[in-house]
Amino acid sequence: MAENNIYIYGASGHGKVIADIIQASGFTLCGWIDDDKTKNCLSWDDFCALQTQANIALGIGSNHIRAAIAKKIKLAGYKLPVLIHPSAIVSPSAILKEATVVMPLCVINADTKIATGAIVNSGSIIEHDCYIGEYVHISPNSSIAGNVTIGNYTHIGIGTSIIQGITIGEESVIGAGATVICNLPSHITAVGTPAKIIKGLS
Repeated sequence: MAENNIYIYGASGHGKVIADIIQASGFTLCGWIDDDKTKNCLSWDDFCALQTQANIALGIGSNHIRAAIAKKIKLAGYKLPVLIHPSAIVSPSAILKEATVVMPLCVINADTKIATGAIVNSGSIIEHDCYIGEYVHISPNSSIAGNVTIGNYTHIGIGTSIIQGITIGEESVIGAGATVICNLPSHITAVGTPAKIIKGLS
């Protein structure tokens, strides 16, 4: 079936992990699309000329670039599948929007909502009743307790811990290994244990 045939837009390291998920899930990896002409991939124009009904997965780690490419893909009428590695555990009551990727050994618990284009990277845990915004990237081995809200385009660094009930604003960066114990606003960078803002507020 056409929905099981998937191309990957983005032939970098993140795209390789997406390829593993596609194949582990029993889907067919049909090929690669990339704007870098030095890579042995289809250009966007060449892909569109195929007139295929295959879906397109996003192999792009950068939040804003991923969002821009997703917009282009949707305007062209292609679908962006949700991809979940078979080793991940996702509650039946969790809601995952299009283009979300859940990598190996993740856990997503009850009534969590994950918006369009988010990445939940390997080994991360998202507890109950969380909201993860659009094009968020949660790096590997992060632990997010219940009732946490993370705003659009925010990047959560590798090994971050966020206690229950916390809100983090949009387009913020939480550094690797941080422990977040209080609410954090939009457009900041915070690092450390406990996490402290080092950039973004005057």
